Amino acid sequence: MNLTEKLNRRYASKMMNGTSIDAQKAENILEAIRLAPTSLGLQPFTVFVIKSQEMKEKIFNLAATGQPQIPTCSHLLVFAANRSITSEMLDEYFELFKSTRTLPKEKSDGFRKMLNYILMRSDADNFNWAARQAYIALGFGLVAAAAEDVDSVPIEGFNSTVLDSILELEDKNLNTVCILALGNRDEEKDYNAKLPKVRKSKEKLFVEI
Repeated sequence: MNLTEKLNRRYASKMMNGTSIDAQKAENILEAIRLAPTSLGLQPFTVFVIKSQEMKEKIFNLAATGQPQIPTCSHLLVFAANRSITSEMLDEYFELFKSTRTLPKEKSDGFRKMLNYILMRSDADNFNWAARQAYIALGFGLVAAAAEDVDSVPIEGFNSTVLDSILELEDKNLNTVCILALGNRDEEKDYNAKLPKVRKSKEKLFVEI
């Protein structure tokens, strides 16, 4: 089965069966998220990988009562974007950049100037930018899950303020922006499992110029 066929098989699972996914498959999905492209490679977000049933139940009961996939999934990934981009963050990333790549000094200095431009933007603009980077990684996680035959659903319907409190993010310069539940579909209870996909046609979606 090729990737297109696997993407046709995937859907937003509305109910999972509570069983665990294969550990190597989970690791492959996390690695795809880690390798996802982000602007300047900065990765201005953190992904919380929640396997604790107690924590999943707490999140469901307090922050996302309309999402039954949360307590029945295997892994719950919470993407939290940086509220602000600090000079310390950029210093740390630039040191990693220099230790990983050997570049002429003028190119390295030019890249640092590009990073410094981020500090000229408002915290609100940088948070919105960071959230968009997190969504790119979320997309890579969804595709990787499909490739691994793992069921998934992206979730936005949650109380981010409450979830931030549960994860104790107040002093960590992070705000939750999206969730990815990974697990195994419950074919009997999930009404969405056998429904056809609803997507625009290629003619409606793509414009060739």
